[in-house]
Amino acid sequence: MSQVESNKLSGAAAPDSNSVGPVLSVSGVTIAVRTEDGVREVVSDLSFELGRGETLCIAGESGSGKSMTSLAIMGLLPEPAAFIKSGSIRLGDQDLASLSESRMRRIRGNRVAMIFQEPMTSLNPVLSIGRQLIEAIETHTSLSRSAARAKAIEALKAVRIPDAEGRLKQYPHELSGGMRQRVMIAMALALKPDVLIADEPTTALDVTVQGEVLELLRDLQRENGTSVILITHDMGVVAEMADRVIIMRHGRMVEEGRAADIFARPQADYTRELLAAVPRIGGGREAVSAPPLTPPDKGEGDSSRDANAPVASVRDLHVRFDLHGGFFGRVDRRVHAVEGVNFAIASNETLSLVGESGCGKSTTAKAIAGLVPYTGNISIGGRDLVGLGRDDRKAVRRDVQMIFQDPFASLDPRMRVGDLVAEPLVIHGIGNRQERQDRVAALFERVGLSADQMERYPHEFSGGQRQRICIARALALRPKLIIADESVSALDVSVQARVLGLLKDLQREFGVAYLFISHDMAVVENISDRVAVMYLGQIVEMGTRDQIFSNPRHPYTRRLIEAVPIPDPARRRERFARLEAEIPSPVRRLGDEPTKLRLQDMGGGHLVAA
Repeated sequence: MSQVESNKLSGAAAPDSNSVGPVLSVSGVTIAVRTEDGVREVVSDLSFELGRGETLCIAGESGSGKSMTSLAIMGLLPEPAAFIKSGSIRLGDQDLASLSESRMRRIRGNRVAMIFQEPMTSLNPVLSIGRQLIEAIETHTSLSRSAARAKAIEALKAVRIPDAEGRLKQYPHELSGGMRQRVMIAMALALKPDVLIADEPTTALDVTVQGEVLELLRDLQRENGTSVILITHDMGVVAEMADRVIIMRHGRMVEEGRAADIFARPQADYTRELLAAVPRIGGGREAVSAPPLTPPDKGEGDSSRDANAPVASVRDLHVRFDLHGGFFGRVDRRVHAVEGVNFAIASNETLSLVGESGCGKSTTAKAIAGLVPYTGNISIGGRDLVGLGRDDRKAVRRDVQMIFQDPFASLDPRMRVGDLVAEPLVIHGIGNRQERQDRVAALFERVGLSADQMERYPHEFSGGQRQRICIARALALRPKLIIADESVSALDVSVQARVLGLLKDLQREFGVAYLFISHDMAVVENISDRVAVMYLGQIVEMGTRDQIFSNPRHPYTRRLIEAVPIPDPARRRERFARLEAEIPSPVRRLGDEPTKLRLQDMGGGHLVAA
């Protein structure tokens, strides 16, 4: 038995590294699902080959069959509801479509691994990160527990998770969305598989870590000849990574070719539409004047004095979480999630918060929405949130709505999606049943869904479609402030363009303000009036869109912008810029206070940390 075979406990020989044949061959695959109306094809007669060391990108709109194809290759179709109707999927000399579950289990995660799109639903919430990662390694290797633990720590470090050893003890809910996705990537890369299927692997990641992860995938290919199927809606990632590209629509392949040819000379109308919808840095709005960083304090009096008050203002915001340790469980460490943040958002304005995962963006948003305890001052429409009674708090919640990052975790799986969107209207007693149904139907149409989909359940939709449902739910009450936490990160570019256009239309129509949280700097540049850059819980730079993107003054801001992938294979970077050091941890020992940054006005409201 060869060394490769001894390391791959799959019961079958790994592909010969000198073989000129494809590592994976998909031939005439048709995937069907059983519905109340009968059997319906979701992927029709799909064929392609994957060479050793090759990166094949599959792109297309949500529901086009990309993820169903990957699940079929992994043997993870939810049978009997979904099944391979015809065709073959060959890994070397084996047809994966015909293998039993027990034989497929030995291959899955070892010779063929997958990075899933939604990390929160892919990780077991009751098991620690370490246990899940170590068990995955032990299942497919003969390593001892200590050796498997060391390999798990090495895998976490490879995806640049700070304090990798300490993270082993944490649970999925204790990590940010980006951190959870990095754990999923570490699990997939740990065993160095022959074929890696990456389904939106960088969706939840900020651009700097995205670059690191993509470079890791390249390293894996160079070192082990690993073949990659990359499923993504980010055409910048496609341009950076793909050797070949497949464009899918409605379950069928509409175009296939070399990446350079697809971008330079697309043949199908749909491909041209897809590329035209890609956001690019440089396509944003004209600069706007920046309102004061902190609105002036107001004395007591009636509400008429606040007619020109910002929709939301945040002053000296701190959010800290105590960590218990030691034999008696005493507080010995503290997470400094947000430290002294100040900003204001005017009516009809979009302020974007950007920064790496774990920098405090989502925690700031949750504090404004009243979902986490905080110190400092937060006011909505001139009303300070501290000391409000029950009725006033309910009114504020109507004015502030939030679109969360993970759509599947945000939707009750037992309720129909139409009822989920109508629920805020029911809670606040708005309209009768028919009026609510009509408003929900209109919202579905506006976010790119059809009214007849209102009777379905969340699991019947793709990831992008579920996020559109969450956006419709947030819009239901016509709030003054919408907090959009990675609200378009799960959407393909064509739907993303429509949703961003919808958000702009609603802003013009109702004067709604947005706190827009995103790692996609091209999207941020296109939708923002102002941008605030966060690092380790503090704002390091803030200014208008043009100030930030045309004249970034802080080194960290420049690094974020430089890391944005360019949707043009002709401008592909040979290597992504490596970060100079690990991302620091916001966890500090009790009494160890972080250094407070002071922002200096560089002119025109352009604030930069000294």
